[in-house]
Amino acid sequence: MIKVIRGDITSRTTDAVVNAANTHLLAGGGVCGAIHRVAGPELEKECRAIGGCPTGEARITDAYALPCKYVIHAVAPRYWDGTRGESELLSRCYQSIFSLTKKHRIEGVSIPAIGTGIYRYPVKEATGIAFDTTLTAQKKQNLSVEFVCFDEDTASVYEQTYQRCRA
Repeated sequence: MIKVIRGDITSRTTDAVVNAANTHLLAGGGVCGAIHRVAGPELEKECRAIGGCPTGEARITDAYALPCKYVIHAVAPRYWDGTRGESELLSRCYQSIFSLTKKHRIEGVSIPAIGTGIYRYPVKEATGIAFDTTLTAQKKQNLSVEFVCFDEDTASVYEQTYQRCRA
């Protein structure tokens, strides 16, 4: 099952939430900063112990004070002009998320609009990649996915893409 909702990812009660992380896995702005603030300082300690994450991959930690069990930290590529392997890296980022959901037997995951903030990935293109990889993953595992959009414009793009995928 896939849902598109507008809201705050830090309040989601799925098994895991996805953090739009940086390669250092440390608190930044946007989604990343919000997740770290709510989770508490233990999250930063665990992230420091991991030592980072390459672009296009994901790592998993406990969720601490968040109302879920895990945080999956996914590192999207910076978008330059679409000719530098950005789409492949973003696709690999989602594949890495779904590899972790399978490995840890996660049944429900909340995912933000990865890469569309300070990494400047165009929302429509990123949303297409998100749905393509999610639908492929769902064929291989029983997984409920909710895309959590912070603002109405992003939620609208996700909802339109979802409707096209269902048609």
